[in-house]
Amino acid sequence: MRLHANLLHGAAAMSADGPHDDYRLREDHATHLQSVRLVRPRFRRTALASLESTRAGDGRLPGIRRIAVLRAGGLGDFVFALPALQALRESYPGASISLLTGPAQGELLESRPGPWDEVLVVPPFAGVRDDAPALIEEAEAFFQGMQARRFDLAVQMHGGGRHSNAFIHRLGAAFTVGCRTPDALPLDRWMPHVYLHSEVARWLELVALVGASPRGLAPALEVTPRDRAEAAAAGPRRGLEVTLHPGAGSPRRRWPAERVAAVGDRLAEAGATVYVVGAAVERDLTAAVTAQMRHPARDLGGQLSLRGLVGLFDRAALHVGNDSGPAHLARAVGAPTLAVFWGPNMLTAGPIGPADRHRTVLSWCVQCPECGERLVERECGHNSSLVAEVPVEAVAREALDLLDLHARSRPAVEAPQVAAGGADAGLASG
Repeated sequence: MRLHANLLHGAAAMSADGPHDDYRLREDHATHLQSVRLVRPRFRRTALASLESTRAGDGRLPGIRRIAVLRAGGLGDFVFALPALQALRESYPGASISLLTGPAQGELLESRPGPWDEVLVVPPFAGVRDDAPALIEEAEAFFQGMQARRFDLAVQMHGGGRHSNAFIHRLGAAFTVGCRTPDALPLDRWMPHVYLHSEVARWLELVALVGASPRGLAPALEVTPRDRAEAAAAGPRRGLEVTLHPGAGSPRRRWPAERVAAVGDRLAEAGATVYVVGAAVERDLTAAVTAQMRHPARDLGGQLSLRGLVGLFDRAALHVGNDSGPAHLARAVGAPTLAVFWGPNMLTAGPIGPADRHRTVLSWCVQCPECGERLVERECGHNSSLVAEVPVEAVAREALDLLDLHARSRPAVEAPQVAAGGADAGLASG
């Protein structure tokens, strides 16, 4: 598998008669990323007619050799797409699959086995990748390189299509499929994008439009020796290990740090070694949890790469956190998980898997604590947590039960090596 930070080449590979597979962009606003007019090239119309007229009886498209899949967004968004990616791989075993994604996923997936042949990091593009300013020249170079590859099928697994369908069109694929909101550009095959719908089911239903049958519902990500090696930053394995993650992409989904700390103490009292994990931007949160714990815990905020986090999840007896990327990643790796969810998000992002391994505790607060606005249908602009009132006892009860189930299901292991000073030596105390 190859990883390209940004594909800024390939235009020279186009045929001598000019950019026949180029979608010419007409700027209607100050940025070319908001409103576009697309001109279909002649080769694509011919290829599309051929595909439609000879479609296989099981729904699969004939002659598919190169597939592009757009799935940028957050870490959890990528995890939700894994079953659909696997379905594409098994339904089109002879095709090369190029996964177009964001920088974090690109780093995580480099050289990792999976239902893709290469991983390409997309350039900044409004509504697709918003972590840096969008540059017209960079985007144009990327799309020229993509068009030179002559994809047979481009799959939009990014969202409702307001921005991503324009992105998919500019790849120049012979056939396109994806979701669509009323304000999005149409694709050759599309289905409506409805918010309150399981993300995993959404993408499986989407690839079924091109004959890809699901082989499983639960996302799964393979763990590599490199992941386990990078997890060594957490220190040697110490008995039953538990990870806590107090962060989330939105403050609305964050359970208060003092409550996370209280659950951490309960788990430590049950004999677990506790690690508090988070990205570099979440160091204040991880430090707040460890500072409020009565028992020692290791603050790993900003200290692990995504690969190291995967390696730590691989050896964890339990992960406890919010509805966030790390919780979804832990489930995909195979760690037992407990997540605090806002009720409506359980419909879209809730775990799929056995209840003896994955559980949630829900908040049904649907009104903003600050202004009273009902939030299922709209936003009010405030950021106060919608899960703050989930009781510690409810989370601790489920966490201890999952930890006990895990401990009883595993064979006895060699006692961990303990540094002088006892089992708590080497762990940062609150």
